[in-house]
Amino acid sequence: MTPLWKVSPTAPPRSPFEPGVHHDVIVVGAGLTGLATAVMLAREGLDVAVVDSGEVAELASGGNTGKVSLLQGLTLANIRRHHPAALVRAYVDANRAGMQWLTDFADTAGVPYARRTDHSYAQTASGVDALRAQHAAAREAGLPARMLAAEDMPAASFPITGAVALDDQVTIDPVLVTHAMARELLAEGGTLHTGIRVTGAHALPQPRVETAAGPLFSTHIVLATGTPVIDRGLYFAKVRGLRSYCVSFRVPGKVPDSTFISVDGPTRSLRPVSDEDGPGGVARLIVGGNGHPVGRSHGETAAIGDLISWTRQHFPDAEETHRWSAQDYQSHNLIPFVGAMPRGLGRIRFATGYAKWGLSNAPAAAMRLTAEIVGTSRRDRPDWMRTIGTRLTVPADIGRGAAETGRVAAALASGWSGAQSRPVPVPRPAEGSGVVANRAGRPVGVSTVDGVTRAVSAVCTHLGGVLDWNDAECTWDCPLHASRFAPDGTRIEGPALRDLPNLPRSGPS
Repeated sequence: MTPLWKVSPTAPPRSPFEPGVHHDVIVVGAGLTGLATAVMLAREGLDVAVVDSGEVAELASGGNTGKVSLLQGLTLANIRRHHPAALVRAYVDANRAGMQWLTDFADTAGVPYARRTDHSYAQTASGVDALRAQHAAAREAGLPARMLAAEDMPAASFPITGAVALDDQVTIDPVLVTHAMARELLAEGGTLHTGIRVTGAHALPQPRVETAAGPLFSTHIVLATGTPVIDRGLYFAKVRGLRSYCVSFRVPGKVPDSTFISVDGPTRSLRPVSDEDGPGGVARLIVGGNGHPVGRSHGETAAIGDLISWTRQHFPDAEETHRWSAQDYQSHNLIPFVGAMPRGLGRIRFATGYAKWGLSNAPAAAMRLTAEIVGTSRRDRPDWMRTIGTRLTVPADIGRGAAETGRVAAALASGWSGAQSRPVPVPRPAEGSGVVANRAGRPVGVSTVDGVTRAVSAVCTHLGGVLDWNDAECTWDCPLHASRFAPDGTRIEGPALRDLPNLPRSGPS
């Protein structure tokens, strides 16, 4: 499960870690949001340190498809359904500003990218009404989108009954551009601490982050960790974690020159790859889709297999090169959360809820965070910042939140009841498999990976959800709020901060 973008990774050098050092700003997270924010602040002359438990672009930033689009499938229509046109326009303007910053940065840093036409398309006649709604929302928001019937489309080898098209969108290698941001941060005198896990953030008595290697102090803290790693504001309950899958292929024949994402299910996202926007000598086509809430799947490997089967049906000579997945978060009102953390005294800020469109939403969030930290007056900020910053919650947002809360409660109950049905000892799981069993009333997760069988607590260290085995990535995933853990219990991502306790394994070898 290695992304195409990490074929030949050349990670930027990490800075030596010295506990107790004070910086102007500490950014937690070395992905697109964290590094874009760090670069912007460093350009303002601030002393910025970035801290991440993994490497640069370790998770979502290194696992996306590398598509930057203002069309974004059905996003605009879905926002417009329950919100005023002004909010949709502000969202589009924010993403336009994020895209512009990203391409300007790429131009300066010498990172190549391609301009392509993006399509939101219908696979069947039942999706055409959704296309019309997306077209109307896009036009209302000021985008020069156009509606295409099937006969207006260029010849395609996969089913299309219509589409909304938007020219001059972007494809780029997300790891290449993120690494370039890290190098600029270092060149500007910033600090990059990778391999250092943050375990807490505090505003009093002095702003600081706690790490496994000791504390760091600052004036401001930015949490750019996918979902905040502290529970103030309960944002873990205001977003839902989503995983989706990608497979890259060598294709000897013709591939689409444009990008596509379906508006009807099952989701199919297509993105060509060339030397301009990725390792075109390795693969020529990426197909993604089959997303689901984290920890609530009937089989992650099956989801990938379905993408491969679909691709070979429509591109018969396609040969798989890489497969991977990524995790992102969607807010209940479909607009990212960006700004000051409650009870953070204006010293702790965060960003989350990009709903899989991070390549434009992340730089836009970084622009907002930077404006707040450097003290740009509200009247001097763009209109889109003010509009999004004063959005209202509508009944439909509350309804989506209530529905997700119900699904979380159901997952909590079914996880605990399911664990009770299988007592230990259990047979040794097959390679790549994991099972949850009951030991003295407590769920235990037993897995076998790379020939090693391990047992860990199967109870998430965040809020006690019973974990589900992800058979594609060999991880323990929480169906409540999307925390994930390695087979040995090491925390990977999500709101959980502590590893899973290791337990003695019971059962035959």
